Formats: sequence, structure tokens, C-alpha cells
Amino acid sequence: MEEATKSSTPPELAKLLPEPSSSGSEENTQATATSTQPSQVSANVTSSASASTQGSETGSATSKEPRGEDTEEGGDLLSNLSHYFYQKLGFDTDEEAVHVLEEPTLDGIVRYIHGGKCKNVIAMIGAGISTAAGIPDFRSPTSGIYSKLGKYNLPSPEAIFEIGYFRRNPAPFYSLARQLFPQDLKPTLSHYFLRLLHEKGLLLRLYTQNIDGLERVAGVPIEKIVEAHGTFHTSHCINPKCNRIFTLSWLRDKIATDTVPFCPVCSSIIKPDIVFFGERLPERFFELSEEDFARCDLLIIIGTSLQVQPFAGLVDKVHNSIPRLLINLEKCGQGNLMSKILGLGCGLDFDSEANYRDVALLGTCDSGCRLVVDRLGWKDDLSRLVEREEAARIALVEATAAARFAAEEATATAAATAAVKQQLQKQQQQKHEEESEKKAVAAPSKP
Repeated sequence: MEEATKSSTPPELAKLLPEPSSSGSEENTQATATSTQPSQVSANVTSSASASTQGSETGSATSKEPRGEDTEEGGDLLSNLSHYFYQKLGFDTDEEAVHVLEEPTLDGIVRYIHGGKCKNVIAMIGAGISTAAGIPDFRSPTSGIYSKLGKYNLPSPEAIFEIGYFRRNPAPFYSLARQLFPQDLKPTLSHYFLRLLHEKGLLLRLYTQNIDGLERVAGVPIEKIVEAHGTFHTSHCINPKCNRIFTLSWLRDKIATDTVPFCPVCSSIIKPDIVFFGERLPERFFELSEEDFARCDLLIIIGTSLQVQPFAGLVDKVHNSIPRLLINLEKCGQGNLMSKILGLGCGLDFDSEANYRDVALLGTCDSGCRLVVDRLGWKDDLSRLVEREEAARIALVEATAAARFAAEEATATAAATAAVKQQLQKQQQQKHEEESEKKAVAAPSKP
């Protein structure tokens, strides 16, 4: 058994394992095996994740194995194994985490921003940020909007976002789309908070799971936005030989008429440029995320449950010293035991005594963002920004409505003119025919 173990263990890993007992007795072998049972490993991992706080409630409750020298040896083994797997996967575990926050609280983050060392903020946002704008979290099967789709006999609520099903039957999706987009979409306070971060010169990038385009409407420059799940802002013909592109206004007009939009050139289905299940995320997501998260010095997560990969995994791409602020209705994104064993993807850590960088503000997105703005002393700046942008938005809506009304009037006038012209032509034709008949009757017949 001992020879088989040696031959199957990589040399570099064997160096990390503890030396076998010199007595070689069966009792010692069994004791060694016992110290590495899952229950003992679980206890050590939990204790390690809590910065090895002695006598912690989690560490002691998880294991029923004897405590003492075996515990220290098991902890060393776990640490060595984690280090081994981390190096094999190309990560560096040698660098100590620098505690940039004085304390893992909102006040700590505020002082960090005011200190001038925070210059590259990345924001990650989800559906929760847009619910105040009247847009439901439509990807959730429990959302009430799905109850209105019963007439379509969907195999499952999620089928509406499956690309294969969409190609066969796009009607359910467009029925849902009509419920998702009110005629007058208005950004929320949270969207304007992100715009303010840009105005302050702090926003490196905004990664969004949303497809409503409200980040654009709020005035965040498009080059600052990564729309991880695509957008309704543009759409295209699904015929690869055509692939004609259409604007949001064109698509919205089609959706408003309760019809499935088809390409006017080749009659194929028009698909919004959102990511359906079974489709790859935009290349921009992969191209920018590696460099962006290496530069990030503050990560702000707003209105997402962090359940959908690969978006959720972005929280672990920042350096282990970088503060992470969650603004959400509930805590989320905590890592699991296996990821901690491998030293990978430990997720957010709000509650352990080892936490030095993660802060959670629980409540609505708008209330959380408002609190951050108030603590930073940006309240007046945000108010002026919202007032200015709202005035511009209303002016644009009114101008668009006026232009549409003028276009409709022009169309109606043109139609009326064409109808009158057609009627006059008809009358002239009829008069000409009557005159021709009279001439034929009046003309003398030849003998």
C-alpha cells in the first residue's frame, strides 16, 4: 500500500504531504487516515476561512475528531494542498493581502475613497437596479409576468429565453417583451449614481447583466459599459446571409403593434441582441474583464444575486486586498467549502472574524446608493445631475413625440391627398367614359 501511494503521487505534491509515522504500526496508519477524513478537513477549512480563530463556533461544531496535534497537522496538510492546487492552476498565493480599509464598513470605504487611492471602480449590476424603473426581474421563473404566458403552453418558463425555442416560436418572447418595456423608460437613482461615479472620474467599467439599456439612458458612456447578457438597444435578422441590423426605436414600434418583427428584406425573424440560453456571451466581456479586474481598486456590486456564471465569478477576479461593497436586498455570493479547499473562488465574506474588505448594505438598490452618496458628501452633486438629466430626457421624449405626431400627420395628409387624387382620377375617367358613350350614340351609322 505504501509503494502504491508513492508511485501515484506527483513528486512536488509528495513533498507537501506530512512524513509517515516512523513506527509503521497499523494503529498509527489508521490514526493518520482518521486525521484526513472529510469531517476533519471540513473543520479545518472552516476554521481557516475564519482566519483560524481558535475555538470558533463553526470550527468546533463541524468536527467530532479529537483535537490536538492532529488538528495542527491536518491544517498544515490542507494549507499545503491548497497551495499546490493554486500553483497548478496558475494563481499566486505567496502575496499577503494588504488591508486597504481601516475597517470593513461603509465608513471605511468612504474614507478609502476620500483618501485618493481609489481611482478605478468597477460596478457589477443586476436586475434589482431596474425594478424601481418598473422592469421586473423577468428571468426569474417566479416572476408574475410568466403567468400571462399560459396560452403559449411553454415547456418551461425558461424556454422563452432558449435560442432553439425562439427560432421555432418567437411569439411568447415578444409577448413578454411588450410587458417589459414601458413607453417611457426612466433610469433609477442607482443608475445616476453610476453616472456620478463616471463624472467624478472614478468609474473604470460598468458590467451589467441587464438588457434594458438604462445605463445608456442615464448617460454612462457606452465605452464604459460591458453588457454581459447583451442588449435590446440593437437587434438583427437571424438569417446569416442577411444579418441586417435594426434600432431600438424600430423594434419598439414593432413590439407595440403586438406583432412578431420580421426582416423587411428577407422575411426572417428579427432577434434582439440579448444573450439567450445556449448562446455565448459577447466577446467584449472576455476581452476586457481580465485587464479591468487586475486594475480594479474598488468593486461595487448592486442588485444581483450572483448566481449566473460566468458573471458571478467576476467577484473573485479582483486582487485579494481590494474592497468589495454589496448593495442588495440580501447577502449573496459567499463561497462554498470545495472552492475554499482548492483555494479558488472563495466569494464574498461578510460575517467571519477574518473579513477585512467585504461590506454589505442591505435594502433596496436606491436606498443603498443614496446612503453611499450621502456619506461621501455627494448629495448635491447627485441632485443636480438627476435634475439636469431628467430635464434633458423629458425634452427628448417631448421632441420625439412631436416628431412622431408630425410624421403621423404628414402620413395622414399624404394619404388623404392620395385618396382625393385617386377620387378625382376616378371621376375624370368616369366622365371620359360617359362622353365616349354619348359620341358613339350620336354618330350616324354607316349604310
